[in-house]
Amino acid sequence: MIVRNIKLSGIRYLRITYSLLLLVMFILPFFSDDAYSIIKNTTSHLGAQNSPNAWIMNITFILVGMSCIIEAFLRLKRLWFQRIVLCIFGLSFAFTGIFRHAPIIEGIPFDLMEDKLHSVFASIVGFSFTIFAISTAFIEKKTMLRALAVIAGVTATILSIMMSFLPPYSGIWQRMILVVSFCWLIFMLEGTN
Repeated sequence: MIVRNIKLSGIRYLRITYSLLLLVMFILPFFSDDAYSIIKNTTSHLGAQNSPNAWIMNITFILVGMSCIIEAFLRLKRLWFQRIVLCIFGLSFAFTGIFRHAPIIEGIPFDLMEDKLHSVFASIVGFSFTIFAISTAFIEKKTMLRALAVIAGVTATILSIMMSFLPPYSGIWQRMILVVSFCWLIFMLEGTN
């Protein structure tokens, strides 16, 4: 009974932090730099160095990342590979809040090493999510759940590629990645025993 309550608490924590992420990524743009565009700029730009209220986005990244790590330990006990990959995903997500992106406004001084580390961890977030989703397809017993795992991984990858090919819409592509990825992740984790 206690273990079941802990597992349910973990899912509630992930839901709460995901809800916070949604609120922050759609509301904080109104309280960020005037140059910020929800269509063009990513959530990393909301947490950029020397940006107003960046701490809100960065704390949100850290909380969401930590909730993923908690879920990995509570829900994926027998799935060691998926547990490791979800921990890498969560830790990298948290590090994107610790190491901040360069400012979106040119000419503002910033720490180049911090920006590079942010980019490295953001890339690890994308790769680890795709690996997690695709690897989950191999362990799912139901065909529909396998298909959803592959769809989540492929969708995140395609939308990431779209960010490179159509950068003026990077804010839209990235928000779509976050919505699809976390909706699937919560759905998948709720089904694990």
